[in-house]
Amino acid sequence: MKEAVQKFKSLITDEGAKVIHEEDWDCASWLILSKKKSTGFYNLIEFKAKAEFINKLETEYRRDERIIRFITLRMDKYSAEYSEKKRTKKQPEKKLEE
Repeated sequence: MKEAVQKFKSLITDEGAKVIHEEDWDCASWLILSKKKSTGFYNLIEFKAKAEFINKLETEYRRDERIIRFITLRMDKYSAEYSEKKRTKKQPEKKLEE
């Protein structure tokens, strides 16, 4: 699984795109209802790239037998800002009682 993630991260960076965020969602039992699979590993890679690169990336996803399902989404500037805020959101600090 980690090999596949590294392969696609390398593909993204080799094309001059910038990986903004990566998140490993580990094993999940949702969304894999097809192909008689009950669980799967999910990984989120948020990146910034030229639009032409997406076709190449999706072609590589289809060629890799380890990839059963993928979703590529384009985020507008508001979604990107929200995602950044959510990632960097700090937990509220507890007040120390004196």
